[in-house]
Amino acid sequence: MADRFRLGTFGHRALMDTSTLSKVYQSDGPFATVLVDVGHESENGAHEHELRVRAAREALREQGAPEGVVTAVGDRLGELVPQPVPVARLVVVTADGVQHDETAAFQVDDPVATWGPLPDLARWIEHADGAVTFVLAVVDHEGGDVAVHRSDLPSPEQTASVHGSTENIHQVGADDWGSLKYQHRTENVWAHNAAEVADRITSHVRAGNRLVLLAGDPRSRSLVRERLDGTHAEVVDLESGSRADDGGEEALQAAVRGALLEQVVRRRVGRVHELRERLGRGEGAVAGLDDVTGAFVRGQVATLLLDPAAAAQQELAPGTYRGLSIGTQETVPADVGLVAAAALTSADVAIVSSATLGGEPVAALLRWDQPA
Repeated sequence: MADRFRLGTFGHRALMDTSTLSKVYQSDGPFATVLVDVGHESENGAHEHELRVRAAREALREQGAPEGVVTAVGDRLGELVPQPVPVARLVVVTADGVQHDETAAFQVDDPVATWGPLPDLARWIEHADGAVTFVLAVVDHEGGDVAVHRSDLPSPEQTASVHGSTENIHQVGADDWGSLKYQHRTENVWAHNAAEVADRITSHVRAGNRLVLLAGDPRSRSLVRERLDGTHAEVVDLESGSRADDGGEEALQAAVRGALLEQVVRRRVGRVHELRERLGRGEGAVAGLDDVTGAFVRGQVATLLLDPAAAAQQELAPGTYRGLSIGTQETVPADVGLVAAAALTSADVAIVSSATLGGEPVAALLRWDQPA
């Protein structure tokens, strides 16, 4: 089932785990941060790619980046990525070389090319916040195709086909005793095959991939779902899709995207409700740049809730917060400084609109309460 699906960037987890970026902050700055679209499937794709790389290099030069850094950025971005569009690429470079290089399947409408005391990662996180890891199982009476997908990658991370028994796989419509015995054996085979598929899915659920999308034959889906009862799986039935190569992949992709969008909307609404509930109780959450930064100083922040555009309009001066360690004492845009604080304290980052934060650009869910 590899390479069958191109999925949008909608999120089940709906949180950015900053641990994947924390190593970047162990390097000495300043940092060149570049986020550009590197897709090149159109007729003029290679030329357009070259223009985007050139524009990023010029932007860095204008901000004072040394030529060695500019060259390293250009060399890395100049390497074509063998992935179908859309493809975004994030590169972070210092005088010591490339510190981070990552690609994901989303379109970059507003490229980033900055040179500053800290990496400028909020835009990347804004997209990564919507990435989802999930299990997609397409099942029928003979077994199923089970894959673990991440929606911002073009190919599944893991795939497996479960081939169950095909003995007596088809029912017959006669009413004699022999036919009833045959039908009973057939139903037992179906149930056995469904159990094998469910076992494979359960192994992924135990590994932390709790969202399971079930597609394929309705009766087989029902049998698999029954077997998943009692696990921690969050199962969503899809009405499209089959294991046969019948041209139905486009409908299945659309069904997957719709299911993921519904999940991310529900989770983001739930996230805001949790924040409001905690703020209403006066415990477990803070809002506003000053209070959130103070919570980072005390190591309280579990999840940073951030509106990148709104936070970028404010400045964070680390020197005014005794004990705040983000790798620089220079004043930086608040989004840049707070993402650094999150990465350096193992806090997650979630993207929200400032309108849902009462007009504040940032808020935080806390690990524990302590008076300021």
